[in-house]
Amino acid sequence: MNATTDLLDANLAAGRGDRPAVIDAATGRTLTYDGVARAAAQTGHALRRLGVRAEERVMLLLPDCPEFVFGFLGAIRIGAVAVPVNTLLTPGEYEYLLNDSRARVLIVHERFLDKIEAVRDSLRYLEHILVVGEGQPAHARLSDLIERETGDLAPENMSADDAAFWLYSSGTTGFPKGAVHLQHDMRCCAEAFGIGVLGITASDRTFSVAKLFFAYGLGNALYFPFYVGASTILLPEKPEPSRVFDIVRTHRPTIFYAVPTAYAAMLAEMDAGRGCDFRSVRVCSSAGEPLAASLYERWLARTGVEILDGIGSTEVLHTFIANRIGRVRPGSSGEIVPGYEARIVDSEGRDVPPGEIGDLLIKGGSICSCYWNKQEQTRRTIVGEWIRTGDKYSRDAEGYFWYQGRSDDMMKAGGYWVSPAEVESAILSHPQVLECAVVGRQDAERLTKPMAFVVLKPGAMESPELAEDIQAHVKTRLAPYKYPRWVMFVDQLPKTATGKIQRYKLRASLAALASSAPGAPATQT
Repeated sequence: MNATTDLLDANLAAGRGDRPAVIDAATGRTLTYDGVARAAAQTGHALRRLGVRAEERVMLLLPDCPEFVFGFLGAIRIGAVAVPVNTLLTPGEYEYLLNDSRARVLIVHERFLDKIEAVRDSLRYLEHILVVGEGQPAHARLSDLIERETGDLAPENMSADDAAFWLYSSGTTGFPKGAVHLQHDMRCCAEAFGIGVLGITASDRTFSVAKLFFAYGLGNALYFPFYVGASTILLPEKPEPSRVFDIVRTHRPTIFYAVPTAYAAMLAEMDAGRGCDFRSVRVCSSAGEPLAASLYERWLARTGVEILDGIGSTEVLHTFIANRIGRVRPGSSGEIVPGYEARIVDSEGRDVPPGEIGDLLIKGGSICSCYWNKQEQTRRTIVGEWIRTGDKYSRDAEGYFWYQGRSDDMMKAGGYWVSPAEVESAILSHPQVLECAVVGRQDAERLTKPMAFVVLKPGAMESPELAEDIQAHVKTRLAPYKYPRWVMFVDQLPKTATGKIQRYKLRASLAALASSAPGAPATQT
């Protein structure tokens, strides 16, 4: 098996070669399935010419653009392992990812090249940098390499259990974990959620606000539409609400995917008088963080389109619990997706009765095989056929699942995992900070964002200006979605007898503060 057979060869065999596969919203260019298959073959030949062999990693640092599709499919076509990575990270984070994956080839867009150059001397394994765009004389342009190659390439004959791609997931220690996904995983998700829940067909046009490097976006905008011969609309830019509205009006997608933060931002634009037209959209999807019932109701009232909220993970690849068309239960994550099984268990691993809260375990064919080079974390997370999601859930008598929080201190902000330890480390590097603790706090739309409790060094004076300076300090060290949206100065942090910070007490103090004084913490930004 080679995963690209499902996504490329099957469409050509079905006579869809001249159908639109990729619509580039930035340039207006449309590529057919014939064109994508040819470009993926050329990319595969170019990678082989650079010495890339089966099982070797090829990293992709690209926005949502046709080259992402060519690079991802071209690498898998030759049996290599595609490794898409977040485009919002810092040079130090890319240094870690490149060294951890040992990728010898990086395909990078010109706008991100400076971040790689900043750490080039520390990259122990990287040999070739292929630039999408103009780049620099020191590096080859991807377009120059592939135009010399033939557009015909037979897929490397792999096992269904061979690695096809990795996706990095953040961890409680702040070090990302490479989730190893296999050749059959995309087929499993496309059948279970793409067809089984969304009912996607060749006549659909999909548009995902969530980006391709994100596990959710990869399915939404690449292998779901390609599995059935549909069209995908790609936007390389930041998905500002006004731009999203323009794309929906111009390109008329039938399936629309976003995260709750994006739905809230679009509703704010609508409330401000911005017009939108979602009449072409037959169904909306949401994942990445819980969708509040109030957001769902407001969206339905504004657009007339249901949002199917659900939960997935990088480790399981896509959505395993979701609402269904015509039977949405607002505020819930929905019902189990066909092809998956779920258990909610107590601390002893015993199933809890309906209505009680426990830890969510999932079983299904798309679960990653392991975390790359992280055996202990793999064993803690994947237990036999089941994976511990790290989420607390309850299930009602009708089979709907209700999110109750995290089993650890991780949080979702804007649909992305954020490790409190990582943010705390960045804050502690500020010269006036003595101690700090980071927890999740809900904003006015009930979306979780990082909040920092900060103890200053003796002599430092708390002020709104200092809080803003701490925020700016974090932004220079971490991806922008990780910075604390609020900073609250405190005299001391609650700790155990052994000195460990008790974040649950800070979360409890936020809840008490919200009920007694809904305005906000006194000293914050």
